Amino acid sequence: MIENQKIRPAKVIGPLGEPLTLETLPPPETTRWVVRRKAEVVAAVNGGLLTVDEVCERYGLTVEEFAGWQRAIDRSGMPGLRVTRIQHYRSLYERQQKF
Repeated sequence: MIENQKIRPAKVIGPLGEPLTLETLPPPETTRWVVRRKAEVVAAVNGGLLTVDEVCERYGLTVEEFAGWQRAIDRSGMPGLRVTRIQHYRSLYERQQKF
């Protein structure tokens, strides 16, 4: 008898509407994190394809770094993941919180 078996989907829908599988996720040795790759990894976790711990181990990320990606997507969508615009989106979010 198998106890506490977690059923995971074979694929989830990615940020651009395409199906994502473990094989189509960015490779574990990824060092250049563009917006699309970050969004794919967040979508994989949100869809249950991987856990946060598995993502952090697979890609060498900290939980805080991954949580930052999730917050950025929740607040501003994929554009919020752009490194060059972090300050802009952060100030926008802080202004929205005041009202």
